[in-house]
Amino acid sequence: MTISVDLHAHTRFFHGFPRLARVYDPLGAKMLARVARRRELDAVATTNHDYYRELRGGTDGVSLLPGNEVTTSHGHVLVVGPSPPKLTDAGELSPEQVVDIAHDRGCAAIVAHPFRNSTVRETDAAFDAVEVNGKGTESTDRVRRYAEERGLPLVGGSDAHLPIEVGRAYTEIHDAEPTAEGVVDAIRDGRVEARVEHSRSQRVLQAMYRVLHSQKGWLDDPRERPPGVGMPPGERENRGGSLSVEEGRGEHADATSSNRSS
Repeated sequence: MTISVDLHAHTRFFHGFPRLARVYDPLGAKMLARVARRRELDAVATTNHDYYRELRGGTDGVSLLPGNEVTTSHGHVLVVGPSPPKLTDAGELSPEQVVDIAHDRGCAAIVAHPFRNSTVRETDAAFDAVEVNGKGTESTDRVRRYAEERGLPLVGGSDAHLPIEVGRAYTEIHDAEPTAEGVVDAIRDGRVEARVEHSRSQRVLQAMYRVLHSQKGWLDDPRERPPGVGMPPGERENRGGSLSVEEGRGEHADATSSNRSS
């Protein structure tokens, strides 16, 4: 059985208003699933920035897979699987620590957009896969070469922040069911292939993203200044009033304390 999964999508299509997330996330998830169904996807991973919230079930036959796009000290790492960390502090954990947390929880650790505002690729963390990102801000050939050099499989994720962006990049997974455990096993076994949409509208969007991210300096080679970026504007100071501090307090405290002791 071959399934199609978007491994990188967000239920929040806005940033800077964390108190609205609890109300909006379920609606965002339904919107993701509906677009995914129209594009013949079987599952979508909800990988919001530095938090995971359980969103029960999917819609229209599309499974929702748990995930967290963790902002490490060197950039973003996708943690996808049955039990991702519920809450992480942006920039507090190293890539190696995030990989350890992912594996302890039965999740896959994936290098997100390795050449956009990230030096995660320069670390020795034991990742499970490398992402081809749907925003098109990186050369697919360059990402593929990096994955081959590391001996890692290549997966696809749309990095959708708007429903219409779901599925612009996705992963074909062979001999797997659309469950978190099945997807993790397939990634680790290399039973995956990245797919990227190349329609005219998608090329226009990619060009717009390249201009936007270039203006932000996110496409420069950041070796002199590992970024540790990704927290939406206004979120850090508002974290205390955010959606699930109380839900993930234990996991958040464990992850942060382990980082400080290293």
